[in-house]
Amino acid sequence: MNTFHGDRYSRQIRFSPIGKSGQSELEQASVAVIGCGALGSAIAETLTRAGVAELHLVDRDYVEWSNLQRQQLFTEQDAEQMTPKVEAARERLLQIRSDLRLHTYFEDLDVNLIRRLAAGCSLIMDATDNFETRLLINDAALEARIPWIYGACVGSSGTVFPFVPERSACFRCLLPVLPAANATCDTVGIIAPAVQVTAALQCAEAMKCLTGNGKALRTKVHHFDLWTGTQLDTGISRIRKADCPSCGPAPTYPSLIRSARPAYASLCGRDTVQVLPDPNRPVTLDDAERIGHRAGGKVRRTPHFVEFHALEARFILFSNGRMLIHGTGNIDEGRTLHRKLFG
Repeated sequence: MNTFHGDRYSRQIRFSPIGKSGQSELEQASVAVIGCGALGSAIAETLTRAGVAELHLVDRDYVEWSNLQRQQLFTEQDAEQMTPKVEAARERLLQIRSDLRLHTYFEDLDVNLIRRLAAGCSLIMDATDNFETRLLINDAALEARIPWIYGACVGSSGTVFPFVPERSACFRCLLPVLPAANATCDTVGIIAPAVQVTAALQCAEAMKCLTGNGKALRTKVHHFDLWTGTQLDTGISRIRKADCPSCGPAPTYPSLIRSARPAYASLCGRDTVQVLPDPNRPVTLDDAERIGHRAGGKVRRTPHFVEFHALEARFILFSNGRMLIHGTGNIDEGRTLHRKLFG
């Protein structure tokens, strides 16, 4: 057991379902947190304080002023400097617990990364905002035969469910009954308590998994609304599809099939188009800085990205070649703007 300040986890150990053996399990566990925004930052802090040995944080975004209302690891300085969320989280989490083994990935989640994380982790925590990424998590977790904890929140409500291989329907089975388009924080807003409750419920399920208390896991999808004071638990066992390509008897894990991802994608509710790097034609920070100056707009460079304004849009190129075009959510417009500047 971790001997760094012997009484650090004493109150958690006194909770009988965990005890010394459960705490020992936590201190050997490795968890991947996919997304480091509102849910991800709350989850990462809770698991860090609980004594989880190792965390892997994945996020492609940087801190903005609108994040500070609900994303608890970040500060005004992070927003001012547009610090990558995973880097801002790293600084704060290591101040909370210096013996944490922390790995950060400032990049888009892809098949290679999720497979690598699933193979080396005990559990995956969902802190994302789109179905496509959750399907990727779902298939990787099923392939690796590890659980993942679904969480989503918007407005004053949240939804949580632990997906455990062979225990229930999987996320892909649920897709026919889930809405094709969800409300987002950018369209209807969100209050911080909804984030905190969702993250707390997710972490409770994670701690059950990690301490050998699997029988205590939720068996129904839990939905709550803090504003109306309502809650609903929905069973999903009957939704399980016998021929599901992810959890059926002959799984093919469709989301893990390596096909070329679209270079352009509209980010959920953000009026932003993302452009993935072309390995055959890499664009460097130096390239972006030159183009920004040539366009005659304001240019800003940090170790992580170059930001510039051109063609009535705001461009941010990250050091790995990924680009965000702020000011349009239309993929065709984003493609046109990108090609006008970069050919």
